[in-house]
Amino acid sequence: MPKKKKTTVKTAKKPIVSYKHLDKERLNNPPVGIVTPETDPDAGKKKKYEYDPHLDPQLVWAGKAERTSFEIPTVSLHVHERIDARTILEAVKKKNGNGWQGGLFDSPDENLPLRDAIHFYKHKMGWTNRLIAGDSLLVMNSLIEKEGMAGQVQMIYFDPPYGIKYGSNFQPFVNKRDVKDGKDEDLTQEPEMIKAFRDTWELGIHSYLAYLRDRLLLARDLLHESGSIFVQISNENIHHVKELMDEIFGNKNFANIIAFKKSGSQTTSLMPSVCDYIVWYIKNMDKSKFKGLFIKKKIGIDETEFNQIINNKSEYRTLTNQERLSCEIPEGYRIFKSTDLNSRSGSETTSLPFEFKDNKYKPRKGAGWRTNIEGLKVLASKNRLFITNNTLRYIHYFDDFPYSMLTNIWDDIMGATNLIYAVQTNPIAIQRCMLMTTDPGDLVLDFTCGSGTTAYVAEQWGRRWITCDTSRVATALTKQRLMTALFDYYELAHPPEGVGSGFKYKTVPHITLKSIANNEPPPQETLYDQPYKDKNKVRVTGPFTVEAVPAPIVKSIDDIALEIGTATADDIAITTATAADVSISRSGETLRQNEWKDELLRTGIRAKAGKHIRFTRIETLPTRWLHAEGEADGERVVVSFGPEYAPLEQRQVELAIEEAQTLVPKPKLIVFAAFQFDPEASKDIDELNWPGVTLIKAQMNADLLTEDLKKKRSSNESFWLIGQPDVRVEKICKGEDAGKYKIEVHGFDYYNPVNGLIESGGTEKIAMWMLDTDYDGRSLYPQQVFFPMSGAKDGWSRLAKNLKAEIDEDLIEQYRGTVSLLFSSGEFKRAAVKIIDDRGIESLKIVELE
Repeated sequence: MPKKKKTTVKTAKKPIVSYKHLDKERLNNPPVGIVTPETDPDAGKKKKYEYDPHLDPQLVWAGKAERTSFEIPTVSLHVHERIDARTILEAVKKKNGNGWQGGLFDSPDENLPLRDAIHFYKHKMGWTNRLIAGDSLLVMNSLIEKEGMAGQVQMIYFDPPYGIKYGSNFQPFVNKRDVKDGKDEDLTQEPEMIKAFRDTWELGIHSYLAYLRDRLLLARDLLHESGSIFVQISNENIHHVKELMDEIFGNKNFANIIAFKKSGSQTTSLMPSVCDYIVWYIKNMDKSKFKGLFIKKKIGIDETEFNQIINNKSEYRTLTNQERLSCEIPEGYRIFKSTDLNSRSGSETTSLPFEFKDNKYKPRKGAGWRTNIEGLKVLASKNRLFITNNTLRYIHYFDDFPYSMLTNIWDDIMGATNLIYAVQTNPIAIQRCMLMTTDPGDLVLDFTCGSGTTAYVAEQWGRRWITCDTSRVATALTKQRLMTALFDYYELAHPPEGVGSGFKYKTVPHITLKSIANNEPPPQETLYDQPYKDKNKVRVTGPFTVEAVPAPIVKSIDDIALEIGTATADDIAITTATAADVSISRSGETLRQNEWKDELLRTGIRAKAGKHIRFTRIETLPTRWLHAEGEADGERVVVSFGPEYAPLEQRQVELAIEEAQTLVPKPKLIVFAAFQFDPEASKDIDELNWPGVTLIKAQMNADLLTEDLKKKRSSNESFWLIGQPDVRVEKICKGEDAGKYKIEVHGFDYYNPVNGLIESGGTEKIAMWMLDTDYDGRSLYPQQVFFPMSGAKDGWSRLAKNLKAEIDEDLIEQYRGTVSLLFSSGEFKRAAVKIIDDRGIESLKIVELE
């Protein structure tokens, strides 16, 4: 007998879509590529926030009474990247794929003419969600002051550090979650994170409370009157958080404390702690937005209420343990419980005797029936009456409404699974908070982004989101998580109105004694966590921008000395008392330039193959943007130091070069020394062509910031030369692809503190690289994104597995490599490549195309 041929089942193609918030707008904050000292000057403007000193009672800690207000610099938020997952998938779709929407960032309305684009915060653009790198106070203040977003946020989720151990709060590498406190190699190298730790825990619980209060104060200003804030915390500091939130939001606006189980227990010599907590406040309780959630009930071994079964002959018995465990009952039976038919008070119509099965029954003395006599007759006809101990009771079937209202004890969820970050929240906890207090299209803010769980949940449920984090590792992980996410498509209530119209939700009848007795249709309860799904569509993350807080431009030592010399003692005292914990203390920072200058003279700059750039002298230079000058091999050298706790950014590069051009004699070497370089600044240094002058980047060893946090220095080198990313472009000259290009990434220079060597090339430390095939010089808009470090189940792999009908698997497999897909030259005749390493450090390379 011949074998039957295998039939291949073709998977139907589905359009790949994303939610767009077409009825919402945002202002045009600056694309980083057109930021200059002229278009976005660092004006030094600050916003002052004041506390209410008359609160009673209030929590007191060291420094609180003296610090009655604080100031935050008002900065612009620079757009570095515009990400659209659909645009990235466009390059790997099958030739016969269909159902693709147009990209938002391709719209002319989103690409203003240069004459308009340089007028920042003046033009309204379509809404896109936002991932922001930077200190949360600076971000929130910018949203309030620059964009007028006070009162526009519907929900805030705040997950501050739980404890004071450094390594327990911060992850130094994209691909390494097992961070241990006290291990030097696990200490982050990010200057922003080092500062964040110092600001939070420098004075132990005292600075921690100041850190919380400042952020909660701005969070309150951002919240809508009906908005909610949820603060996740452990039992160690929950009492302090509650007291602080009482001060800022008012005790009358306290909503609840939610306890939820975590995956492990806290080590203790006493009773183990298995819960974390979410403290919930509403900005204005009288105007609160709230929708109850329901949990499906289950019959189990511990069930004490619904523990009987009955058939239509009124034969009943108690459930057996086996039936409770298996949830299987004999055919023709229903699970029920009997409930009291008496109400606490009665009226003339509900106090009369009722005859049932040849017996008369009366309500208890002083009480009445829960319905009138006619209602009782209806209940009897529906087999809803039950006699026990000569008492008439009501039969309440389990399936009348097999749900219960969600309470504040969430013991059905555990800690997060499939972790990508050292400290990661279970998305179900955030999801419940979000569904209870927001609607589709509402704005959600999380200023402790971590792995991006709040943004992920908001994207899943059609909410707009803004999230920020000081850590570049966190923002890199979040970016990857969002780009490669796949969601169900929920049906819209009114499709022409967009996602802001809400979803179509499942409803369930809530059968009650009243509805039966009155012959009324049972009320319908809406299940807000169960919208209807359109299984003919698949959804990816909608467009979002990646932004960053610009670094403050450092002042020269002489400038600081002059300011301090002309200030009075009172001025200095006031400044000290009112400076925000995020404000770069420029006097303290630039005074450290003396230490850096001396260290540069002592160690020189480490180059490849063990070579050094040695200096015969290094002295202070009394200019603003250049901080030191000296000699190397008889040639004049000038040095511009970056900020202490932030990346050196492109405005400082431009101003330092302008200043260098005024020097006589002209320097032969300009050294930009920083703990971290903004990729735009790095690009400008690499690309500048000044005949007779060489510009170099010198990475400063983070040991200069963390000596007090480490057991020993990782290396004796304090400065080392870093080069450009090694990126090569190839033009195809023959065949059907003639005229197209491909780009290969060969790696970048990487300083290895273990052996003290600059290791050149190599792609094993590249966590992500992005290719903009037609770079407009403003911000990166990648059409191809690669994750070389991702495993078989990471990165694009899961998404590709679920989109087999739409995606060319061979093409998307290349998104795990270091060679781009073929592409054509566009309008601007240049491509941009951004490389992010495993520490979250970025570098940008521009490639000219013919």
